[in-house]
Amino acid sequence: MLPLTALLASVALLLGGNGLLGTLLAMRSQAEGWGERTTGLVMSGYFVGFFLGTFTAPPLIRRVGHIRAFAFHAALAAAAVLVYPLWREPVGWMLLRVVTGMSLVGLCTVIESWLNAQAAPEHRSRVFGVYMVVSLLALAAGQLLLDLQPPRSPVLFSVVAILFALAILPVSATRLSPPVMTVAPKVHLLEICRAAPSAAAGAVLAGLALGAFWGMGAVYAASLGLDRAGVGTFMAVTIIGGAALQLPIGRLSDRGDRRSTLALVAAAGAATALLALRFENQAHALFFLFGGLAFALYPLAVAHLLDRLPGEQLLAGCSALLLLNGIGAAIGPAVAGALMQRFGAEALPLFFACTLGLLALVAGGRRLFKARRLLHPGRFHPMLRTTPTALEMLPEIPDAADHGRGEPARN
Repeated sequence: MLPLTALLASVALLLGGNGLLGTLLAMRSQAEGWGERTTGLVMSGYFVGFFLGTFTAPPLIRRVGHIRAFAFHAALAAAAVLVYPLWREPVGWMLLRVVTGMSLVGLCTVIESWLNAQAAPEHRSRVFGVYMVVSLLALAAGQLLLDLQPPRSPVLFSVVAILFALAILPVSATRLSPPVMTVAPKVHLLEICRAAPSAAAGAVLAGLALGAFWGMGAVYAASLGLDRAGVGTFMAVTIIGGAALQLPIGRLSDRGDRRSTLALVAAAGAATALLALRFENQAHALFFLFGGLAFALYPLAVAHLLDRLPGEQLLAGCSALLLLNGIGAAIGPAVAGALMQRFGAEALPLFFACTLGLLALVAGGRRLFKARRLLHPGRFHPMLRTTPTALEMLPEIPDAADHGRGEPARN
């Protein structure tokens, strides 16, 4: 694990800065008086960019090599961040969010392909787990930087740009040989929907809910009367809940039909969101629980898909599921923002309750009327929505340890 420390350090710097940036932009949009609908559209731009970047980043990495591609994307991300306070227009910020999303997916693809190539077969699961823990903790830590300066100050944008720039240093100094980028498998969305409808529904609906959280959670927290520090703490507590409860939920799902766990967790998440409406003074505790439940839904969907597909289709299937989740995440902030503009901030937890309640109905209905069928039994892995490259580290993926190995890419 020690040789991978440089890569993990870069991850921590990148996601710490990105976590701060998302919350900062949501609060700054409100300070500019743009309203929830416009804020939601602006925040959706990141997920659109992340979606587009999954197609644009791999060819660039194959062409120029990992270190140059990392420096390219990090410089682009840092430059975009510094333009935000200079171009205070909703359309401009939406475009900058797209650029930021494309940059971050390029950065994550570089690191994840490197981690995948360096991880021995017997250590892939451990490396993947450590990577996800570092990612979640960095996202949570970034929220706590919000209290350094008011949202209208350009200082926090500079802090994010500094973190993005510093992330170049560990990668550029590493002595690890860069791997070769492999061609991504073909994605067949309809086949995935037919093979595992509950997994497909889980990916889309979890994307809708968590996309709305990442985009509009800070706006909702501010509506509760929380100050800057309180908003940052609210976001961090929700993320920490997501890190703390994924593994216990996953272990429960490994013992039976995952659709039952998916339905129960989604129903509990919907109930928790409704409780947050009634007990606003307990928002931190309730959203800790909500984060733990909601963040587990996408990994549960992936684990269910691992159970249902033959081995040779797993990587393509997981990539398709990631695509569905990204589509949901791109739509979530825009829809939630429009609802909050129309009905008030309390529409956000109602949106959570509706999306997760629908997932509970879909997964529960499939569990009642369709028998369990395991073609390739897998197990739960705590995770965030990431890039297709990271999915190659899952131990269930055949020959994942050999992906990306070969002659070094040009640097």
